[in-house]
Amino acid sequence: MDERQFEKAVARMVQGDKTGLKEIYENYVGYIYRIIYEVLQNKENAEDVTSDFFIRLWEKAEQFKPGSGHRGYLAVMARNMAIDFIRKHRREELTALMQDLGAGPEEEGRDAGIYQENTRFPNGASKVEEEVLGNITVNQALAALKPAERQIVSLKILGELTFKEIAECMKIPMGTVTWKYQSAMKKLRRCGYE
Repeated sequence: MDERQFEKAVARMVQGDKTGLKEIYENYVGYIYRIIYEVLQNKENAEDVTSDFFIRLWEKAEQFKPGSGHRGYLAVMARNMAIDFIRKHRREELTALMQDLGAGPEEEGRDAGIYQENTRFPNGASKVEEEVLGNITVNQALAALKPAERQIVSLKILGELTFKEIAECMKIPMGTVTWKYQSAMKKLRRCGYE
């Protein structure tokens, strides 16, 4: 669904025509679910919030501004609803998520010190790291990422958002997004994934 088709569907929703919502749902339910799941990390809760998302989209259709980029608009709305869910149901998880989203390069740099400097191979990996990373699955590789890195990778690869759209969605500087993305990709490459 391109920008023009989306805008037409929203215009129909504003007029009370539910076919516009159905068209958006059919094109974006998987996209919205992935964004929400990345925040909640719980299948049942992600399904519930995804259902609520489309109800809210219907109710707030008149607030969409044409020409503002519908994928980013949907991503921000989905992410905000997931965070609202956490605020209501799991206060301590919200605190951890916000700390991760606010983590800067200096904080991530502390984690880099976990490998023993004196046992590095020419490619930068340690002996321990080489042994552990033998046959790691994609899910295990993604689980090794910090939540913010995992969310950025998901939005970039699965959501096909630009770094600018991701920065707007996550409300962090674009430089931080690109830095975290590059850091995550380096970790995934060490696990054998491109």
